[in-house]
Amino acid sequence: MNKRQRCETCLRPQSACICRWITPVPHAVDVLILQHPLEAGNPKGTARLLQLSLPSSRLLTGEVFDALQWQAPGDPRHNLLLYPDPALDRAAGLPPPPMPAPSLLQDPSKLRLIVLDGTWRKSRRMLYLNPALQHLPRLSLQDLPASNYRIRRAHRPDQVSTLEAVCAALAQLEGGSGRFQPLLEAFDGFVAQQMAFPALGQS
Repeated sequence: MNKRQRCETCLRPQSACICRWITPVPHAVDVLILQHPLEAGNPKGTARLLQLSLPSSRLLTGEVFDALQWQAPGDPRHNLLLYPDPALDRAAGLPPPPMPAPSLLQDPSKLRLIVLDGTWRKSRRMLYLNPALQHLPRLSLQDLPASNYRIRRAHRPDQVSTLEAVCAALAQLEGGSGRFQPLLEAFDGFVAQQMAFPALGQS
C-alpha cells in the first residue's frame, strides 16, 4: 500500500480501514499476541482486528521477547501457548512441550493464552528464539472447522488464521462457541474486503 493517511485505530490507510469489522466480544481468558515483525504490515493479517475485538488482549511485535513482557511479578495467571503441532518441535530439535494439568484449565479467568502470529516458518523461528515459550504448557485445538481464510494459501488442512485459531481456543477453554460467532462473521467481511483489492489476491 502507498503511504497515505492512516486510521489511528487500525493503523491502515483510510481507504483500507478495517474498523467497521471490529466486534468486541467478552472473554475471560487473557490473550497475548506475539507478532512476527513481517506480519505487522501485512494487509492480510488478522492479528490487529483480533486484538481490537478482544477487550482483554495485547499485541507485541518482535522475534525475541522477555518473559516479563507477559508475566509481571505477582501476576496470578497461568500461561498457555497456542502452538498445537509437536512434530514442528521435533523438526526444529526442540524438547517436547509439557501438557497442561487438567486443574489448570478449570478457571478461564486465571489463564493467559499466548499466540504466535506468523507463518509456520516464522512462528517456529520465534519459538526457537524464545526458550521461555518452549517450556510453557501447550493448548492443542480440537475439531477445527474448515478455514474461511481465503486470502492466504494454506499448506496444511489445519492451518487457519490467527483470528480463527484464537476464537476456537477461547471457545475450547471457556465453552459457548456461539459467543465468538459475531467476530467470525466480521472476519468473513474482512476477508471479502481484502479480496476486493486486486493487489491483495490470494498468495
